[in-house]
Amino acid sequence: MPMPMDKSFDSLILDVDGTIWNTTDLVAVAWNCAIVRSGFTAEKVTGAVLKKEFGRTMDVIACDLWPGLDEGQRKLLMGLCCEEEQRALKSNETDISYPGVVGCVKELSERIPVFIVSNCQAGYIELVMSKLGLSSYITDFECYGRTGKGKADNLRLLKERTKLVSPVYVGDTQGDADACAESGIPFIWASYGFGDVPYFFAKIDSFTQIKAFFM
Repeated sequence: MPMPMDKSFDSLILDVDGTIWNTTDLVAVAWNCAIVRSGFTAEKVTGAVLKKEFGRTMDVIACDLWPGLDEGQRKLLMGLCCEEEQRALKSNETDISYPGVVGCVKELSERIPVFIVSNCQAGYIELVMSKLGLSSYITDFECYGRTGKGKADNLRLLKERTKLVSPVYVGDTQGDADACAESGIPFIWASYGFGDVPYFFAKIDSFTQIKAFFM
């Protein structure tokens, strides 16, 4: 269990995939449907493959997964993937959130504002909040799909827009850690997620341990 640090945070910013929930197996099925729909000769994906990719921007993921396609084909295929993914997630009735996430976010939102910043497509964060019943507990959010910018820029954008003085970010990958370093925001590593991060401000082994920093 982490001990509260000698630092006062005024807000919490969360990553999504690998931090709030794990959609990889569900999304792999959806993306493979999209690959079939596209008619392209493209490698199919698995949940394990997606765990290594999630956290990157959608254009980078497409390049990593389908280097044999040209830019236009990758853009078209990723668009189909997002359509199938949204459809699958909307119809999903299984709880894919990590233990304690929903209750913890609701509890923390009574003390500090809670935000989300992700490298996901537009509409994804809204779907996450809706599926988990968290829409009224998240103060604001930003993502690559809305701004075309990476996580570091979106963290700065959110910080400036909401006038945050001392936010902390919780994520699970090296990309999250790098974005925090670039934007000057302390990074708490969710070790239960998808990545292996050697350097961090603090580490949590379950989502509910984040309460130690605010309560």
